[in-house]
Formats: sequence, C-alpha cells, structure tokens
Amino acid sequence: MTQEIVRVKIHPAIGVARVGNSTSEDGFFIGPESPDQEPKPPGYYKDAAGAVKRQAARFRIYGYDQHGQVVRELTQDDPDVSEIAWTVHLANKKAAWYQFHLALDIPDARRLKPEQYALRNFDVKHDDRHKLVIDPGPRTVFASRPATERFDTGKIMEQTVYLGEILTQADGRLLILGGMGASASYANQPVTTFANNDTWYDDTSDGPVTATVTVDGKQMVADPAWVVVGPPDYAPPVKTVRTLYDLLEDLFIRTGRLPRPQQISFSDDIEPILRRFCELQWVNRGFAAQYGWQGPGYFLDPEMLARLADNSHRNRELRRQVYTALRDYDRDGPSPRPWPWIYGDGMAVPAQSDLQHMVLSSTQQWKLERWAAGDFVSVHRRARHADVDQALVAEQPGTLDRAALDYCIADAFHPGCEITWPVRHDTMYAEPFRIQHRGAEPERDYGEHLTPDEALSRSGPLYAQGPGDLTRWMAVPWQTDTASCRSGYEVAADLGARYSPYLPAFWPAQVPNQVLTQDDFATVNTAPDSSGTGRADADLERSTAFEHRAVWLRGLKGNNQQQLQQMVTDWPKLGIVEVRDYTVGDGKFPEKMLVESRPGAPLDQAPHTRNLVNLHVPQANPQASPAEAGRDIERAVVLALRLTGYEREEISADFIDKVDPFRPVQ
Repeated sequence: MTQEIVRVKIHPAIGVARVGNSTSEDGFFIGPESPDQEPKPPGYYKDAAGAVKRQAARFRIYGYDQHGQVVRELTQDDPDVSEIAWTVHLANKKAAWYQFHLALDIPDARRLKPEQYALRNFDVKHDDRHKLVIDPGPRTVFASRPATERFDTGKIMEQTVYLGEILTQADGRLLILGGMGASASYANQPVTTFANNDTWYDDTSDGPVTATVTVDGKQMVADPAWVVVGPPDYAPPVKTVRTLYDLLEDLFIRTGRLPRPQQISFSDDIEPILRRFCELQWVNRGFAAQYGWQGPGYFLDPEMLARLADNSHRNRELRRQVYTALRDYDRDGPSPRPWPWIYGDGMAVPAQSDLQHMVLSSTQQWKLERWAAGDFVSVHRRARHADVDQALVAEQPGTLDRAALDYCIADAFHPGCEITWPVRHDTMYAEPFRIQHRGAEPERDYGEHLTPDEALSRSGPLYAQGPGDLTRWMAVPWQTDTASCRSGYEVAADLGARYSPYLPAFWPAQVPNQVLTQDDFATVNTAPDSSGTGRADADLERSTAFEHRAVWLRGLKGNNQQQLQQMVTDWPKLGIVEVRDYTVGDGKFPEKMLVESRPGAPLDQAPHTRNLVNLHVPQANPQASPAEAGRDIERAVVLALRLTGYEREEISADFIDKVDPFRPVQ
C-alpha cells in the first residue's frame, strides 16, 4: 500500500556552502552529504590553475506520511511530481551589524566597554545604513526548466557585490554556490583588526531556502531550510572534537526536543571523539606529539582501541583516566592542563576567564562518563554509509542534516568559522536543526549599541531569522579572522620552559596551525635502499621528516596589520590538507597521511617556522604612539628570544586585538 505524503521537508535543514575563487567550468564541488564520507583525492579542492573551488550546498525534498515517517525523496524523476520551485534569498549584513569582541551570552561579555557594543561603521547614520546591507533579493528556479539565477545585484555603498548563484540539477535537486572570496573596502581603507574593519565587506552570506512541490496535482509548501556560505575549509578531511552537530544535538537534548540515547555505543558515541583527537595530529604539532602516530595518547593503535572498547572492569581505570583528563570548568577553572587544548569563548591573553579553553558538550561528557563506568556496548547503533544515497530512505534526511554540520566547528565562538554563538539558543529553531524563519516582517531597530541584556532579551535578535542574520555576527572580512587563528598565543612574561608554541590552538580542524608538507611526505614515502646500506640513516631521516611540521601561515610577512592585509589577497595560495596514501608498506608510518598541498608562489618559499611563536604585546595597544609601540614590541621580542631560544624570524610579535578583548579602545 502506497503511503500518502502529507508533508514535505527540505534537507539538509542547514546547508553549508563555502567561497572559492575558481572560475573554471568544474570550479566547485558538492559539500559533505554523509558524516562518513570517504576522503577526496589529492587536488580535489583546487583547480588546475591552483584556484580554490567553491563548495556547493545541495538540497533535496522528502515526503513524509501522517505519522512523520519518511516516504521517499521527491525528485523531477518521480512520476507523481510535476514541478519543484526553489527560492533562495542570500544577504550579507556584516557591515551594518554590531561589532564582535566576545560572544554576548557569556559572563565575560559584560566586562566589555560600552563602545565595544556599538555598530560597525558607526559614522554611517539613519537611512544611509541600509546601504551597508548587501541584499540582492530572492531568486527562484524551477526543476522543470533548469536555469541558473545569480545573486549579482546586491550593493554596498553603490558597489555591486556578487554573492553566488543557484541552479537545479536534472533530478530537481538544488545547488547553491556562494561568492568568489572577494573582500574589499568601499572607501579604500586598510584592515586594522581581526573582526571589525569599518568600510570593509566580503561575499559570505546566508539566508532561507524554500520550495513548493506539486505532487499528484497538489501544490505543497515544504518545511524550509537555511544555507550558510562560509570561508573555505582548509583541512576538509578533519573533524574537530566538538562539531557544530555535536553542539546542536546537545542543545536539543537539553531542551527536550530530542531524546537522549538509551544506550551508549563505543563505535558511534566514543570512538569518534577519541579519533578526532588523533586526527588533529595533521593540523597541529602539539596534538601530533600527544595524540599522533605512536604518541602516548594514540587511541587508534589497534591494541589500545581494543582496550578502550572493552567494557570490563579490567580496563576501567584506563577509561576513567581518559575521561578525567578532559576539562571540567567546575574542577579546572582556567587551567590549561586538561584536554582539549583548544581555545574557548572567553579566550584572552593573559587568561582572565574560566572559559579560556573549550569543553566538550554536556551530551558528549555524559556519554564519556557512562563509557568510563563501563555502561556501554561496542557494536554500532547507527548505520554508516559513505554515500547518503546508499542509506535507507528513512535515514537519508538525518544523514544530510548531520553531514552538513559535522564538518563545521563549534570549538570557540570567538567568533568562529561558519556561524557563531546565537546558534546555541533554542529560540532560533522551529524544530531540531531547522532555523525559524522571520518572514516578510522587518526586524526591529536595536539602536546604536547591542548590550548582552538586549541581545538576550525576548525582543532581541535570537528568535526568527532573516536573510544574512546568521553570518552578520562574524568577522568582516573573514580573511582577517582566519589569519588570526593560530596557536600558542602568549605575552612575553609567560614564556619560558613551560611554554609551547603549538598549544592551545584556534580551530585547527578548519584553519591548520602546523602541517606535514609535500616534501616531507615525499621523504617519508620513499622506501630505504633494499640492500640495507645506510638503512638506519634513511629510517632516521624518514622519521625526522614525519615528525616535522611547517607553520601553515608561514607565508604571511610583516607586522600584524600587514599580515591581515596580505591574507585578503593571498588566501587562495594557502595549502589545503589532503589525504595521501603511504605506499612503502612497511608499517612504520600510517597507511594514510594528511598532507598540505603545495602553497602558491611565493608562499611556497617561506621558511617553515616563520610565525611559529605568536607574541601578544598589550603595551602596543591603539592608545600608544607608533614610536612607543615599536619600542615595546622590540623589548618583547628580545625577551622572547632569551626565554625561548627561537630565532627572530620565528617570532610574530605585535598588539593582537583578537586575544585582548578588554583592551584600551581609541
């Protein structure tokens, strides 16, 4: 008996696209559609000319019966479907929104100065402020007559900005592509900060995705979705330890919208968390030393993995030590010792908050607690498919929803990569993972300043959303924040024997800190002389090359402002971390390694350890004269040279506003 379709929904509920500068015919790829997808081959993410391909977000429509069960995907090939009309509305509101210094829903935000709650481009007043919003309006495409519609009429201060395009595939599915990575100042001003560059704009965006489907002659309005167009992911195979999916799953479990799992599976709930610690070895040398291949915390060693998957009392202490090593704010406060060593929402240098470092979600912690106690099974609870189309139709919507978010970060909303702190508020959602749409009614004016009280109020911006509302909180332009996402930030007074330039880190799963280069991989992947002559020396050379990591941002030169400015133009030249096979076959190194693609010239000639040490000089703040700032920076560098033993070229020292939210303001 055929199930009657009474409701239709778009999936993924939140799709993620990414900017890129490739103009080639095949200059885009479809973003993850399964959390278990296979790694892509080397060269997949850049075109033949070395330009970065755009990541497209693909959307589908599923029919549901009266019991809320999935019946089937509705496509143009379905004989019962005569039309699918898709409408998308992208916008960029960054320049017209408020400054970002800290997430406004954490206690530390109340310590900010009044002027830090102010609008960006504060001098643009009244009716002119609408000129700061890049809004080309909605675009519609039809499955029955495939076409491409471009978001190419939006303007900022009379300058047209292209935000992307939409098109339907032959089967009626929708593709959304974002901008080309263009960022500029409409007043020809240089960048000066990591997040709040007045007169600047970029071509990231977000907005609602809606559709109507004609099924059996009846037109049905689909439950809508949302698309976010973010920056590139420079380490696509790597997931962070707390993904955006983890964060939102936890939100909906805590608010009662989703049930908590009745049974903990090691394979589904625990092993993925431990695996992510190990996978970060390819993007951060500190994680490589601790959790990398043959490291003391290398959970993926087969014998270790077998012990961790054993729920007997024999291995209880091992499980408990892993669990208790993870950060607990009530126990640890701002201590850097517990893991993960990733910066948190309240990050500042020197540390001034318990939120200096991140924690796993409460649901992740609960799962790990049950695991530590032995209350778990080892078998899979969730079916895994590298290709979503191989999954049962009932599993496909959830798989799509998860995949889009599993490759996004929720490490530190400072502000983040794709979207930031408002998404952890339940008021933003119509149902789990589905953003509440505001509709045609205008958003109220919050005034010239947005304080934490106003932001979190019932009449604040954390409810139904409109085009551009998710990405408006992010850095403008995104490149300046990406250039500021490094590791081991410190002041000179706290350097010395206990200092590591590798840890803690900002978002290494999206913005690598240290990477294995192609040249080092080539050394590792070269078999020693079979005759045995010099074999020990060759193996030592290979091990040394394997353990070596190059600073990913080594191509940026000059002071902090110069490096931020360089990132605006050179972002496509940076390497992308890709999976490569180890073909020697002697078992001495991992069978698969993640390797940086060769950076574009001249970044490929940069010394590997440039910008290794990231030194914040608070005295060189905006209130200091250039001469005073220069002297303070030089004194800090001299002290750092003495305390660390690193070379001058390895030390990047300046006033860094990203790590000093409570700084003096001009």
